[in-house]
Amino acid sequence: MTRDSAGEPGADDGDSVVYDLAPDCTAEDVEQGHPYLSEINGIVDYGVFVDLSDSVSGLVHESVLTGTYGVGDELVVELESVRENGDMAFEPVDIDEYELEEVGHDYSLTGTHRLESNLGEQIHVEGEVTQVKQTGGPTIFHVADENGVVPCAAFEEAGVRAYPTIEVGDIVRVTGMPEHREGSVQIEVDGLSKLEGEDADEARERLDEALEARAEPHDVAPLIDWPAFEKLRPNIEEVARLLRRTVLEGRPIRVRHHADGDGMCAAVPVQIALERFIADVHEDEDAPRHLIKRLPAKAPFYEMEDATRDLNFALEDREKHGQQLPLLLMLDNGSTAEDVPAYETLAHYDIPIVAIDHHHPDPEAVGDLLDAHVNPYLHDEDYRITTGMLCVELARMIYPNLTDELRHIPAVAGLSDRSKADAMDDYVELAADEGYDEDRLQDVSEALDYAAFWLRYNSGDQLIQDLLELDSDDEARHRELVTFFADRAREEVDEQLEAAMPHLEHETLDNGAHLYRIDVENYAHRFTYPAPGKTTGEIHDRKIEETGDPVITVGYGPDFAVLRSDGVRLDIPTMVSELEAEIAGGGVSGGGHLVVGSIKFVSGKREEVIDALVEKMAEADIDEALSSAAPIDD
Repeated sequence: MTRDSAGEPGADDGDSVVYDLAPDCTAEDVEQGHPYLSEINGIVDYGVFVDLSDSVSGLVHESVLTGTYGVGDELVVELESVRENGDMAFEPVDIDEYELEEVGHDYSLTGTHRLESNLGEQIHVEGEVTQVKQTGGPTIFHVADENGVVPCAAFEEAGVRAYPTIEVGDIVRVTGMPEHREGSVQIEVDGLSKLEGEDADEARERLDEALEARAEPHDVAPLIDWPAFEKLRPNIEEVARLLRRTVLEGRPIRVRHHADGDGMCAAVPVQIALERFIADVHEDEDAPRHLIKRLPAKAPFYEMEDATRDLNFALEDREKHGQQLPLLLMLDNGSTAEDVPAYETLAHYDIPIVAIDHHHPDPEAVGDLLDAHVNPYLHDEDYRITTGMLCVELARMIYPNLTDELRHIPAVAGLSDRSKADAMDDYVELAADEGYDEDRLQDVSEALDYAAFWLRYNSGDQLIQDLLELDSDDEARHRELVTFFADRAREEVDEQLEAAMPHLEHETLDNGAHLYRIDVENYAHRFTYPAPGKTTGEIHDRKIEETGDPVITVGYGPDFAVLRSDGVRLDIPTMVSELEAEIAGGGVSGGGHLVVGSIKFVSGKREEVIDALVEKMAEADIDEALSSAAPIDD
């Protein structure tokens, strides 16, 4: 722009340049002998005060002034002197016409990884706002740069929102001093401004490139050589990349997992890996507690009760604490059409969903609702690759320093789900090298199942970590606790079966398989361990050992049935679909693995549903090589 000395637009003859400081420029940006555009902000007897930027101001003495001036008038000035106390004196410059040239502040940015070495010094940080939390005192802005996330405290007055135009997702520049606050480093804000236009675009591009590089999962060799796992490895890497990026962006993660041994062997290692990565990324020492939550689920699918509860908590956290809506990570669950209503509920909000599961999937139903989906069936494998096995590798890709703590977990997961995978021998051998023989592994599996039953909807973080000997340095307590829980579990199973076995019904099907039925509603203890699914599974295992023949076991109640099969080529997901179509008004739903599953129906149709189910079982082919690989999902 060209102006004359009165501040009006004029002809651009290119003779003179006057510099216009950006609002965030400091005294360091003012050079001797350069003319600058200023604005008069005050008039006194001995001169006028002028502003060159938000933080650069000074006096033009009356001895060098001619004419009259008013507040708000523009005046071209040069720096005359700077006193020892920092006060600046200017003198007017007589320029008839000039071209304005904007001057931006040349910031030397300090990364969040260098805050400790700059304590008490003024620094500048550029990043994206990931959370805005209003406290009873300052407003806390969480800002993520290329290196981490730091809380920045800005004070307007007690309980009043500072910088009210700044929102989550904005790219900002923070000026302030890093200080220790309650064990964490926090920036005390002197100034905070939103970047616009090219400045914002350049900063966002720089941040995206850096975050993409940091989100890259670690290239770790699998714990064992297993060709079947290699098919799924790229999908696991994709999830690891997504989860690491989510942490770097300051977004919460909610882990929903099936509340059984395999589900916990899947969820707990991932939880610990994410907690440690969050601690590395965030300056706030409380960040792991706020940004990752593990939530067990009793049903073998994502129930609407759980979904609406999760959504409500997420919306409350956004309103009260300024958090972003979370990413939902479904483990050992989440692959079937039964999950769809809950997923569709979350689809109304910005909540990404990832599922890692080994139950028989319905990819057409859930495909468009998931941001990532890992399941061995999608790669011509099956349930013998358990979710716990997959998630141990996922945890190592997120945080490889966990590896030595996790070597026994895949074997526990496999035993919990009775996996007959070719890799089980290698996993058991790997665990043995860590001091876990098969008896100890089986005890841990039983203890996990027992604890999960009594914890119900509580994650039991420390208890489960002690049972798995993860993030714990008390081996003696671990062994005593596992032994106690495993012994209690076996005693209570024996008590349950002592009551139930006399009421077991037996018949031989047309295909030669033994069918055992038990009314677990009337002939087993209710509301205690073991649950109906576990009771059915224990009866089934005893009959397999007793007969050595193909066996199907059905435990049923008023509106449900749980199924186990060995040596019979069942396809439970397909059978459920057929029953749903064939029995009008039956309300049939369910699923699971091919030879392990559960079915729900309306109580008035129980006899018709179970009779039709038995007919389908009698038509199934016998396959001595086929055996059940997982416990019943309660």
